[in-house]
Amino acid sequence: MSDFTTNARNGTLLMRGLFEATPLQRNDHLSAEYGAEIFLKREDLSPVRSYKIRGAFNAMRKVRDQADGAERFVCASAGNHAQGFAYVCQHFGVSGEVFMPITTPQQKIDKTRAFGGDTVKIRLTGDYFDQTLASAKAHCTEVGAHFLSPFDDPDVIEGQASVAVEILGDMETPPDMIIVPVGGGGLAAGMTRYFQSEAPATQFRYIEPAGGASLRSALETGAPVTLPHIDTFVDGAAVARIGDHTFEVLKSVVPWQVHLAPENRICTTIMKLLNIEGIVLEPAGALVIDALDEMRDEIKGKRVVCVTSGGNFDFERLPEVKERALRYSGVKKYFILRMPQRPGALKDFLALLGPDDDIARFEYLKKSARNFGSVLIGLETKKAASFEGLEERMTEAGFAHRDITNDDLLAEFLI
Repeated sequence: MSDFTTNARNGTLLMRGLFEATPLQRNDHLSAEYGAEIFLKREDLSPVRSYKIRGAFNAMRKVRDQADGAERFVCASAGNHAQGFAYVCQHFGVSGEVFMPITTPQQKIDKTRAFGGDTVKIRLTGDYFDQTLASAKAHCTEVGAHFLSPFDDPDVIEGQASVAVEILGDMETPPDMIIVPVGGGGLAAGMTRYFQSEAPATQFRYIEPAGGASLRSALETGAPVTLPHIDTFVDGAAVARIGDHTFEVLKSVVPWQVHLAPENRICTTIMKLLNIEGIVLEPAGALVIDALDEMRDEIKGKRVVCVTSGGNFDFERLPEVKERALRYSGVKKYFILRMPQRPGALKDFLALLGPDDDIARFEYLKKSARNFGSVLIGLETKKAASFEGLEERMTEAGFAHRDITNDDLLAEFLI
């Protein structure tokens, strides 16, 4: 047994003084849908509703042991790491400072403050996370505090391996496959390393958001690279650069083991889990379940564990998630429509709609000096195929139109 494995097991036992093991639950609905035995490792049910508490606990514990009771810690985060960090600071009774971007939603600030209490101070600085991170590290140097990384730290990686320790402890035999989300790579690296030692026959699949494929890019290049642009919608896993320590563990992964999940498709998964299962997952927490459709053939008949990594979902985002889910599913579209400037034109257009078509948005700007006016119209229907017939009817009736549903530039300004 390696030192890593021994330390991960010992760390897991020590965590029991802070929180109970998260449940490993067989999900009947998903198992029936995919013809497999699918278990969910519910990290969304930890005290801070994510696995981040594990790495923060392990790293802070070991630093305090090694540094003769270190009492000052700093982190930079706008999400789950901040909350796990604050919770652990409260547990150890140490002074913590959390650097957050100025643009951080108030809900996340309030939750971090609630977990940390009087032991944690929150500093809002920088419009972007890179600016926040630079400020946090500079502050550490200035005051002599310890910077606790969200993922790129051997002790954090070791702490995240406790998820793997619990899974193997709850199952009579190892699963056939583990599906794990990837952001900076701390969870994926910790679990991979532990299973390589204790259950090497178990296969791994790694899921990244399509707009933040830092692991896939690093594997294709042979070293960590900084992505020029990321989509921050999956905020718990949208990382521009995989960690150096985490990539050292994951560099043997082959690119086809990494699946990319489109952000809009993730929205459909969030809504499905909420409506059918009553499970509330944040976008990063839904990553692994979202990938099951494209993995249907390779998981059939297997025992599969999906790590639902977090449930810190801000319900103020629900309208956006629903909107993106409808657009991805093809049952909601937006058009720019040329409307003739004549009496009865609108009535003629409305007559083209089918019984299941519903107008969700309508903006019409009449310009008296023109023969046509521009209309932004949003339509919802029950079946995506209905739009094909509607567009044919619009064309035949002389209503020129342009589908802008997937035009990111126009959608940013108009939708």
